[in-house]
Amino acid sequence: MAGKTDISKDLAFLDGKRGEMTARLREWCAINTGTMNLEGLAAMHGVLANAFAALGGDVETVPSRAQELVTATGEIVSRQLGDCLRIIKRPQAPVRVLLGGHMDTVFAADHAFQSDRMVDADTLNAPGGADMKGGILVMLYALMAIERSRFADRIGYEIILNADEEIGSPGSAALLVDAARRAQFAMIFEPAQADGALAGARKGSGNFSAVFQGRAAHAGRDHASGRNAVVAAAGFVAAIDALTGKRPGLTVNVGKIDGGGPSNVVPDNAVVRFNARVERGEDADWFLGEARRLIAAANAREGYRAHLHGGFGRPPKPMTPALEAFFRALKDCGVELGLDIGWKATGGVCDGNNIAAAGIPVIDTLGARGGEIHSSNEFVKLDSLEERAKLSALLLLRVAAGDIQNPGAKLQ
Repeated sequence: MAGKTDISKDLAFLDGKRGEMTARLREWCAINTGTMNLEGLAAMHGVLANAFAALGGDVETVPSRAQELVTATGEIVSRQLGDCLRIIKRPQAPVRVLLGGHMDTVFAADHAFQSDRMVDADTLNAPGGADMKGGILVMLYALMAIERSRFADRIGYEIILNADEEIGSPGSAALLVDAARRAQFAMIFEPAQADGALAGARKGSGNFSAVFQGRAAHAGRDHASGRNAVVAAAGFVAAIDALTGKRPGLTVNVGKIDGGGPSNVVPDNAVVRFNARVERGEDADWFLGEARRLIAAANAREGYRAHLHGGFGRPPKPMTPALEAFFRALKDCGVELGLDIGWKATGGVCDGNNIAAAGIPVIDTLGARGGEIHSSNEFVKLDSLEERAKLSALLLLRVAAGDIQNPGAKLQ
Protein backbone atom coordinates (compact mmCIF):
# COMPACT_ATOMS: atom_id res chain seq x y z
CA MET A 1 0.00 0.00 0.00
CA ALA A 2 1.46 3.34 -1.10
CA GLY A 3 2.92 5.37 1.73
CA LYS A 4 2.53 2.58 4.25
CA THR A 5 5.15 0.59 6.13
CA ASP A 6 6.01 -2.75 4.53
CA ILE A 7 4.45 -5.28 6.92
CA SER A 8 4.77 -8.39 4.73
CA LYS A 9 7.75 -9.83 6.61
CA ASP A 10 5.96 -9.35 9.93
CA LEU A 11 3.06 -11.48 8.69
CA ALA A 12 5.22 -14.18 7.11
CA PHE A 13 5.00 -16.36 10.23
CA LEU A 14 1.34 -17.02 9.42
CA ASP A 15 1.92 -18.30 5.91
CA GLY A 16 0.98 -21.95 5.52
CA LYS A 17 -0.43 -22.31 9.04
CA ARG A 18 -3.83 -23.65 8.00
CA GLY A 19 -3.01 -27.33 8.59
CA GLU A 20 -1.45 -26.69 11.98
CA MET A 21 -4.33 -24.47 13.06
CA THR A 22 -6.92 -26.98 11.87
CA ALA A 23 -5.33 -29.79 13.87
CA ARG A 24 -5.22 -27.63 16.98
CA LEU A 25 -8.83 -26.54 16.53
CA ARG A 26 -10.03 -30.13 16.31
CA GLU A 27 -8.21 -30.95 19.54
CA TRP A 28 -9.88 -28.02 21.27
CA CYS A 29 -13.34 -28.87 19.94
CA ALA A 30 -13.00 -32.40 21.31
CA ILE A 31 -13.15 -30.95 24.85
CA ASN A 32 -16.73 -30.33 25.90
CA THR A 33 -17.04 -26.84 27.35
CA GLY A 34 -20.75 -26.37 27.90
CA THR A 35 -21.18 -23.39 30.21
CA MET A 36 -22.15 -25.52 33.19
CA ASN A 37 -19.63 -28.30 32.53
CA LEU A 38 -17.12 -26.98 35.05
CA GLU A 39 -14.87 -30.02 34.71
CA GLY A 40 -14.66 -29.60 30.94
CA LEU A 41 -14.09 -25.87 31.26
CA ALA A 42 -11.26 -26.50 33.73
CA ALA A 43 -9.64 -28.86 31.21
CA MET A 44 -9.98 -26.28 28.44
CA HIS A 45 -8.66 -23.59 30.77
CA GLY A 46 -5.49 -25.61 31.26
CA VAL A 47 -5.04 -26.22 27.54
CA LEU A 48 -5.48 -22.53 26.77
CA ALA A 49 -3.18 -21.45 29.60
CA ASN A 50 -0.42 -23.62 28.13
CA ALA A 51 -1.06 -22.37 24.61
CA PHE A 52 -1.06 -18.67 25.51
CA ALA A 53 1.94 -19.04 27.83
CA ALA A 54 3.99 -19.26 24.64
CA LEU A 55 3.41 -15.50 24.19
CA GLY A 56 5.57 -14.81 27.23
CA GLY A 57 3.04 -12.74 29.17
CA ASP A 58 1.78 -13.05 32.71
CA VAL A 59 -0.86 -15.81 32.81
CA GLU A 60 -3.33 -15.98 35.68
CA THR A 61 -6.62 -17.56 36.64
CA VAL A 62 -9.37 -15.18 37.75
CA PRO A 63 -12.44 -16.73 39.43
CA SER A 64 -15.81 -15.70 38.04
CA ARG A 65 -18.45 -14.25 40.30
CA ALA A 66 -21.27 -16.63 41.22
CA GLN A 67 -24.45 -16.26 39.17
CA GLU A 68 -27.76 -15.39 40.79
CA LEU A 69 -30.77 -17.07 39.24
CA VAL A 70 -34.43 -17.72 39.95
CA THR A 71 -35.62 -21.31 40.36
CA ALA A 72 -38.87 -22.68 38.94
CA THR A 73 -40.50 -22.01 42.32
CA GLY A 74 -39.28 -18.41 42.51
CA GLU A 75 -36.38 -18.84 44.93
CA ILE A 76 -33.17 -16.89 44.29
CA VAL A 77 -30.10 -19.12 44.39
CA SER A 78 -26.50 -18.84 43.21
CA ARG A 79 -24.33 -21.17 41.19
CA GLN A 80 -20.62 -21.39 40.48
CA LEU A 81 -19.28 -20.57 37.03
CA GLY A 82 -16.04 -21.44 35.27
CA ASP A 83 -12.86 -19.46 35.90
CA CYS A 84 -11.54 -16.80 33.55
CA LEU A 85 -8.06 -16.83 32.04
CA ARG A 86 -6.16 -13.54 31.88
CA ILE A 87 -2.88 -12.89 30.05
CA ILE A 88 -1.09 -9.54 30.25
CA LYS A 89 1.88 -8.47 28.11
CA ARG A 90 3.60 -5.07 28.03
CA PRO A 91 0.83 -3.12 29.82
CA GLN A 92 2.80 0.16 29.52
CA ALA A 93 3.29 -0.03 25.74
CA PRO A 94 2.09 2.96 23.67
CA VAL A 95 -0.57 0.82 21.93
CA ARG A 96 -2.78 -0.93 24.47
CA VAL A 97 -5.50 -3.32 23.35
CA LEU A 98 -7.95 -5.62 25.11
CA LEU A 99 -8.51 -8.95 23.36
CA GLY A 100 -11.37 -11.19 24.39
CA GLY A 101 -13.00 -14.51 23.74
CA HIS A 102 -15.03 -17.19 25.48
CA MET A 103 -14.19 -20.82 25.96
CA ASP A 104 -17.73 -21.96 26.81
CA THR A 105 -20.24 -23.30 24.28
CA VAL A 106 -23.99 -23.92 24.32
CA PHE A 107 -23.46 -27.68 24.07
CA ALA A 108 -23.76 -29.38 27.45
CA ALA A 109 -21.83 -32.51 28.39
CA ASP A 110 -24.89 -34.66 27.60
CA HIS A 111 -25.68 -32.96 24.28
CA ALA A 112 -25.62 -35.19 21.22
CA PHE A 113 -23.21 -32.88 19.38
CA GLN A 114 -19.79 -33.84 20.72
CA SER A 115 -17.58 -34.74 17.75
CA ASP A 116 -16.38 -33.11 14.55
CA ARG A 117 -16.57 -34.10 10.91
CA MET A 118 -15.29 -32.69 7.66
CA VAL A 119 -18.21 -31.47 5.53
CA ASP A 120 -15.90 -30.73 2.62
CA ALA A 121 -12.24 -29.88 2.16
CA ASP A 122 -12.69 -26.44 3.67
CA THR A 123 -15.58 -26.87 6.11
CA LEU A 124 -15.41 -28.39 9.59
CA ASN A 125 -18.60 -29.19 11.49
CA ALA A 126 -17.61 -29.08 15.18
CA PRO A 127 -19.04 -27.92 18.53
CA GLY A 128 -17.53 -24.50 19.15
CA GLY A 129 -15.60 -24.60 15.89
CA ALA A 130 -16.79 -21.13 14.97
CA ASP A 131 -18.27 -19.95 18.28
CA MET A 132 -15.68 -19.51 19.38
CA LYS A 133 -12.74 -21.84 19.72
CA GLY A 134 -11.86 -20.95 16.15
CA GLY A 135 -11.85 -17.31 17.21
CA ILE A 136 -9.56 -17.95 20.17
CA LEU A 137 -7.21 -19.76 17.80
CA VAL A 138 -7.24 -16.80 15.40
CA MET A 139 -6.39 -14.50 18.32
CA LEU A 140 -3.54 -16.73 19.50
CA TYR A 141 -1.88 -16.96 16.09
CA ALA A 142 -2.29 -13.25 15.40
CA LEU A 143 -0.44 -12.54 18.65
CA MET A 144 2.21 -15.14 17.85
CA ALA A 145 2.89 -13.14 14.69
CA ILE A 146 2.96 -9.90 16.69
CA GLU A 147 5.53 -11.32 19.12
CA ARG A 148 7.82 -12.17 16.17
CA SER A 149 7.46 -8.75 14.56
CA ARG A 150 9.73 -5.71 14.81
CA PHE A 151 6.81 -3.73 16.29
CA ALA A 152 6.17 -6.06 19.24
CA ASP A 153 7.55 -3.64 21.84
CA ARG A 154 4.99 -1.02 20.82
CA ILE A 155 1.98 -3.29 21.39
CA GLY A 156 0.71 -4.11 24.86
CA TYR A 157 -2.30 -6.32 25.43
CA GLU A 158 -4.56 -7.83 28.01
CA ILE A 159 -6.46 -11.00 27.09
CA ILE A 160 -9.61 -12.13 28.88
CA LEU A 161 -10.93 -15.60 28.05
CA ASN A 162 -14.14 -16.11 30.00
CA ALA A 163 -16.28 -19.18 30.58
CA ASP A 164 -19.81 -17.77 30.84
CA GLU A 165 -20.42 -15.67 27.72
CA GLU A 166 -23.13 -17.97 26.42
CA ILE A 167 -25.30 -17.12 29.43
CA GLY A 168 -24.59 -13.39 29.27
CA SER A 169 -21.27 -13.23 31.16
CA PRO A 170 -22.84 -12.67 34.60
CA GLY A 171 -19.65 -13.76 36.34
CA SER A 172 -17.11 -12.04 34.10
CA ALA A 173 -18.70 -8.79 32.87
CA ALA A 174 -17.11 -6.72 35.65
CA LEU A 175 -13.68 -8.17 34.83
CA LEU A 176 -14.09 -7.23 31.17
CA VAL A 177 -15.21 -3.68 31.94
CA ASP A 178 -12.29 -3.23 34.34
CA ALA A 179 -9.86 -4.41 31.64
CA ALA A 180 -11.50 -2.12 29.08
CA ARG A 181 -10.67 0.89 31.26
CA ARG A 182 -6.96 0.06 30.90
CA ALA A 183 -7.13 -0.29 27.11
CA GLN A 184 -7.39 2.15 24.21
CA PHE A 185 -9.49 -0.17 22.07
CA ALA A 186 -10.67 -3.78 22.02
CA MET A 187 -10.84 -6.75 19.67
CA ILE A 188 -13.23 -9.63 20.36
CA PHE A 189 -13.07 -12.85 18.38
CA GLU A 190 -16.68 -13.91 17.96
CA PRO A 191 -17.23 -15.55 14.55
CA ALA A 192 -17.72 -13.54 11.41
CA GLN A 193 -20.48 -14.68 9.10
CA ALA A 194 -19.67 -17.28 6.47
CA ASP A 195 -19.34 -14.55 3.82
CA GLY A 196 -16.95 -12.60 6.03
CA ALA A 197 -19.37 -9.88 7.16
CA LEU A 198 -18.92 -8.46 10.65
CA ALA A 199 -21.39 -7.23 13.25
CA GLY A 200 -21.48 -3.44 13.55
CA ALA A 201 -23.97 -1.82 15.89
CA ARG A 202 -25.64 -4.20 18.31
CA LYS A 203 -28.86 -4.02 20.28
CA GLY A 204 -28.82 -4.21 24.05
CA SER A 205 -30.29 -7.27 25.75
CA GLY A 206 -31.89 -7.93 29.11
CA ASN A 207 -32.94 -11.23 30.67
CA PHE A 208 -35.65 -11.21 33.32
CA SER A 209 -37.70 -13.44 35.60
CA ALA A 210 -41.05 -12.24 36.94
CA VAL A 211 -42.14 -14.19 40.02
CA PHE A 212 -45.83 -14.38 40.99
CA GLN A 213 -47.18 -15.78 44.25
CA GLY A 214 -50.87 -16.32 44.93
CA ARG A 215 -52.81 -18.53 47.31
CA ALA A 216 -53.36 -22.26 46.93
CA ALA A 217 -56.87 -23.66 47.36
CA HIS A 218 -58.99 -26.65 46.35
CA ALA A 219 -60.30 -25.92 42.88
CA GLY A 220 -63.70 -27.44 43.67
CA ARG A 221 -64.45 -26.91 47.35
CA ASP A 222 -62.78 -23.53 47.84
CA HIS A 223 -62.00 -22.00 44.47
CA ALA A 224 -62.98 -18.47 45.53
CA SER A 225 -60.37 -18.47 48.31
CA GLY A 226 -57.58 -19.20 45.88
CA ARG A 227 -55.43 -16.63 44.09
CA ASN A 228 -54.25 -18.12 40.80
CA ALA A 229 -50.62 -17.24 40.22
CA VAL A 230 -50.63 -18.78 36.74
CA VAL A 231 -53.50 -16.54 35.66
CA ALA A 232 -51.70 -13.50 37.11
CA ALA A 233 -48.57 -14.52 35.22
CA ALA A 234 -50.58 -14.97 32.01
CA GLY A 235 -51.93 -11.44 32.29
CA PHE A 236 -48.41 -10.15 32.77
CA VAL A 237 -47.21 -12.13 29.73
CA ALA A 238 -49.84 -10.56 27.49
CA ALA A 239 -48.99 -7.07 28.75
CA ILE A 240 -45.20 -7.40 28.55
CA ASP A 241 -45.40 -8.95 25.08
CA ALA A 242 -47.51 -6.00 23.91
CA LEU A 243 -44.55 -3.68 24.57
CA THR A 244 -42.84 -5.00 21.43
CA GLY A 245 -42.59 -2.13 18.97
CA LYS A 246 -43.54 0.56 21.49
CA ARG A 247 -40.04 1.94 20.99
CA PRO A 248 -38.11 1.65 17.68
CA GLY A 249 -36.42 -1.74 17.54
CA LEU A 250 -37.78 -2.88 20.92
CA THR A 251 -38.64 -6.58 21.02
CA VAL A 252 -39.86 -8.72 23.91
CA ASN A 253 -39.68 -12.49 23.85
CA VAL A 254 -41.36 -14.60 26.52
CA GLY A 255 -39.34 -17.79 26.58
CA LYS A 256 -40.80 -19.90 29.37
CA ILE A 257 -43.44 -20.03 32.10
CA ASP A 258 -43.00 -22.25 35.16
CA GLY A 259 -45.86 -22.91 37.54
CA GLY A 260 -48.95 -24.82 38.43
CA GLY A 261 -49.58 -28.47 39.09
CA PRO A 262 -52.67 -30.67 39.42
CA SER A 263 -55.71 -29.15 37.75
CA ASN A 264 -57.76 -29.49 40.96
CA VAL A 265 -55.45 -27.10 42.85
CA VAL A 266 -55.42 -23.33 42.42
CA PRO A 267 -51.71 -22.70 41.75
CA ASP A 268 -49.91 -20.37 44.12
CA ASN A 269 -46.68 -19.92 42.19
CA ALA A 270 -45.56 -19.01 38.66
CA VAL A 271 -42.35 -17.67 37.09
CA VAL A 272 -42.16 -15.93 33.70
CA ARG A 273 -38.82 -15.83 31.86
CA PHE A 274 -38.42 -13.22 29.14
CA ASN A 275 -35.86 -11.29 27.11
CA ALA A 276 -35.99 -7.70 25.89
CA ARG A 277 -33.82 -6.08 23.19
CA VAL A 278 -33.41 -2.36 22.59
CA GLU A 279 -31.47 -0.14 20.23
CA ARG A 280 -30.93 2.75 22.65
CA GLY A 281 -30.03 3.02 26.32
CA GLU A 282 -33.00 5.29 27.06
CA ASP A 283 -35.33 2.61 25.71
CA ALA A 284 -33.92 0.14 28.24
CA ASP A 285 -34.81 2.59 30.99
CA TRP A 286 -38.30 3.03 29.54
CA PHE A 287 -38.83 -0.72 29.31
CA LEU A 288 -37.71 -1.26 32.90
CA GLY A 289 -40.18 1.37 34.03
CA GLU A 290 -43.02 -0.35 32.19
CA ALA A 291 -42.08 -3.79 33.53
CA ARG A 292 -41.99 -2.45 37.08
CA ARG A 293 -45.35 -0.77 36.55
CA LEU A 294 -46.87 -4.11 35.56
CA ILE A 295 -45.32 -5.79 38.60
CA ALA A 296 -46.72 -3.04 40.84
CA ALA A 297 -50.17 -3.58 39.33
CA ALA A 298 -49.94 -7.30 40.18
CA ASN A 299 -48.91 -6.47 43.73
CA ALA A 300 -51.86 -4.13 44.11
CA ARG A 301 -54.30 -7.05 43.77
CA GLU A 302 -55.43 -8.59 47.05
CA GLY A 303 -53.74 -11.88 47.84
CA TYR A 304 -50.94 -11.57 45.25
CA ARG A 305 -47.25 -10.82 45.48
CA ALA A 306 -44.89 -10.31 42.55
CA HIS A 307 -41.30 -9.24 41.98
CA LEU A 308 -38.97 -8.73 39.02
CA HIS A 309 -35.49 -10.21 38.86
CA GLY A 310 -32.79 -9.50 36.27
CA GLY A 311 -31.84 -6.57 34.08
CA PHE A 312 -30.04 -5.42 30.97
CA GLY A 313 -26.76 -7.29 31.17
CA ARG A 314 -25.77 -6.20 27.65
CA PRO A 315 -26.06 -2.45 26.97
CA PRO A 316 -26.67 -1.33 23.36
CA LYS A 317 -23.55 -0.90 21.21
CA PRO A 318 -24.24 1.98 18.80
CA MET A 319 -22.15 2.79 15.73
CA THR A 320 -20.29 5.82 17.06
CA PRO A 321 -17.88 7.93 14.93
CA ALA A 322 -14.92 6.34 16.75
CA LEU A 323 -16.23 2.83 16.09
CA GLU A 324 -16.93 3.59 12.42
CA ALA A 325 -13.37 4.88 12.02
CA PHE A 326 -12.11 1.64 13.59
CA PHE A 327 -14.13 -0.43 11.13
CA ARG A 328 -12.84 1.61 8.20
CA ALA A 329 -9.27 1.05 9.35
CA LEU A 330 -9.96 -2.68 9.43
CA LYS A 331 -11.51 -2.48 5.96
CA ASP A 332 -8.31 -0.87 4.66
CA CYS A 333 -6.32 -3.75 6.14
CA GLY A 334 -8.68 -6.16 4.41
CA VAL A 335 -7.97 -4.50 1.06
CA GLU A 336 -4.26 -5.19 1.58
CA LEU A 337 -5.06 -8.88 2.04
CA GLY A 338 -7.54 -9.06 -0.82
CA LEU A 339 -10.54 -9.17 1.51
CA ASP A 340 -13.73 -7.15 1.25
CA ILE A 341 -14.63 -6.41 4.87
CA GLY A 342 -18.21 -5.29 5.44
CA TRP A 343 -20.44 -4.96 8.48
CA LYS A 344 -24.06 -4.53 9.43
CA ALA A 345 -26.18 -3.91 12.51
CA THR A 346 -27.48 -6.93 14.40
CA GLY A 347 -29.85 -7.78 17.20
CA GLY A 348 -27.35 -10.28 18.59
CA VAL A 349 -25.25 -9.43 21.64
CA CYS A 350 -21.86 -10.39 23.06
CA ASP A 351 -19.13 -9.12 25.39
CA GLY A 352 -18.49 -6.34 22.90
CA ASN A 353 -21.65 -4.62 24.18
CA ASN A 354 -20.25 -4.32 27.70
CA ILE A 355 -16.81 -3.25 26.52
CA ALA A 356 -18.26 -0.53 24.28
CA ALA A 357 -20.27 0.76 27.25
CA ALA A 358 -16.96 1.21 29.09
CA GLY A 359 -16.08 3.88 26.53
CA ILE A 360 -13.64 2.33 24.05
CA PRO A 361 -14.21 1.28 20.41
CA VAL A 362 -14.49 -2.47 19.90
CA ILE A 363 -14.84 -4.74 16.89
CA ASP A 364 -16.29 -7.99 18.16
CA THR A 365 -16.50 -10.40 15.20
CA LEU A 366 -12.84 -10.84 14.31
CA GLY A 367 -12.91 -14.62 14.59
CA ALA A 368 -13.14 -17.30 11.97
CA ARG A 369 -15.84 -17.29 9.31
CA GLY A 370 -18.62 -19.75 10.05
CA GLY A 371 -22.31 -20.27 10.52
CA GLU A 372 -25.27 -22.16 12.00
CA ILE A 373 -23.82 -21.52 15.45
CA HIS A 374 -25.73 -22.79 18.49
CA SER A 375 -26.87 -25.79 16.44
CA SER A 376 -25.52 -29.24 15.63
CA ASN A 377 -24.79 -27.92 12.14
CA GLU A 378 -22.29 -25.33 13.38
CA PHE A 379 -19.46 -25.00 10.90
CA VAL A 380 -16.19 -23.12 10.50
CA LYS A 381 -14.45 -22.31 7.22
CA LEU A 382 -10.88 -23.54 7.64
CA ASP A 383 -9.33 -21.18 5.11
CA SER A 384 -10.44 -18.31 7.34
CA LEU A 385 -8.20 -19.35 10.26
CA GLU A 386 -5.00 -18.08 8.67
CA GLU A 387 -6.88 -15.32 6.83
CA ARG A 388 -8.41 -13.78 9.95
CA ALA A 389 -5.22 -14.16 12.00
CA LYS A 390 -3.43 -12.10 9.34
CA LEU A 391 -6.21 -9.51 9.34
CA SER A 392 -6.03 -8.90 13.11
CA ALA A 393 -2.24 -8.98 13.16
CA LEU A 394 -2.08 -6.49 10.29
CA LEU A 395 -4.47 -4.12 12.02
CA LEU A 396 -2.37 -4.11 15.19
CA LEU A 397 0.87 -3.74 13.28
CA ARG A 398 -0.46 -0.83 11.25
CA VAL A 399 -1.52 0.95 14.43
CA ALA A 400 1.88 0.26 16.03
CA ALA A 401 3.71 1.50 12.91
CA GLY A 402 1.68 4.72 12.92
CA ASP A 403 0.06 3.97 9.55
CA ILE A 404 -3.41 3.86 11.14
CA GLN A 405 -4.55 6.23 13.86
CA ASN A 406 -4.88 4.51 17.22
CA PRO A 407 -8.62 3.67 17.47
CA GLY A 408 -8.62 4.89 21.03
CA ALA A 409 -7.31 8.34 20.13
CA LYS A 410 -9.76 11.22 19.78
CA LEU A 411 -10.94 11.80 16.24
CA GLN A 412 -9.39 14.88 14.66
